[in-house]
Amino acid sequence: MKFPDYFDQIPRLRVQDPLARIFGCAEDGILEYGFADAVRITGHACPTVASAYWLTLLALEHLYPGELPQRGGVKVEFRDDARSGSSGVMATVIQMLTGAAGGSGFKGLGGRFSRAGLIRSKPDLLMQLRFTRLDKQAAVDVGANLGAMPEGPSVEGLMARVASGRASVEDEEQLGSIWRQRVREMLLEYGRDRTVFMVCPVEWKKRSDGVLQAA
Repeated sequence: MKFPDYFDQIPRLRVQDPLARIFGCAEDGILEYGFADAVRITGHACPTVASAYWLTLLALEHLYPGELPQRGGVKVEFRDDARSGSSGVMATVIQMLTGAAGGSGFKGLGGRFSRAGLIRSKPDLLMQLRFTRLDKQAAVDVGANLGAMPEGPSVEGLMARVASGRASVEDEEQLGSIWRQRVREMLLEYGRDRTVFMVCPVEWKKRSDGVLQAA
């Protein structure tokens, strides 16, 4: 299996999964993921897949400074419904990296290690995603603003021909080349640009009934 060479330059994500440790499938439960894993699970590399991978990495960096993120220890909320737009693709990548799952996810062992219900919809979010560290109730909102990047070559015509089945082999190769370059620029040139990939810590306030809510 041959991926573009730049995949090796994209930072990888190391996490610790207590369930993997207990079942003996990874030493100390430590798992490592790269961008290629996101491509494998979705079957393609595009700005949506790249955003899902990178926003997860940035969110976990913020929530677990100086320590390994705990897979299964994070709740992820989506502003957009998983059945609309590209949210489902993003959820696939995020579930792989964090363990968080929807209602069909792993129910746990006697209530422990459950991942079901850790991916949810929250339409009132201002940004695309909110990651919440469950053991500390620390949270961060993240989102991608790809419009802040310089505009690349237009792919509308190529996409239309591919979608209609009228694309030539040359068209397909050109589309792949443009897409590869766009994803490479996103992750290697603009990955730490906070106008492109936005990270906003959530501040909490306590309501009169004692429940915490985002300020």
